[in-house]
Amino acid sequence: MVKKMYKEGRLGYNPRNKRYGLLVSDLWEIDGFHCGNQMQVLLDEKWIDTRIEMNNREQWYLVGVDKPLEGLKVRIETE
Repeated sequence: MVKKMYKEGRLGYNPRNKRYGLLVSDLWEIDGFHCGNQMQVLLDEKWIDTRIEMNNREQWYLVGVDKPLEGLKVRIETE
């Protein structure tokens, strides 16, 4: 069985490219997610599968997550 590896950090808005990205120790690990990028978000001490999308008013959101994005603890799977 292959153990999954993750990169963990916080969501932050990057005004340079108008996208949310992954911050690790206040440095951009990923400086801009695109619609459909999958990740997990930590809610109530549980990792929840989600993906990032943009609505027709050009507002970013996580599918199934009703919280502001800024600062949410997230992780993405790495190779």
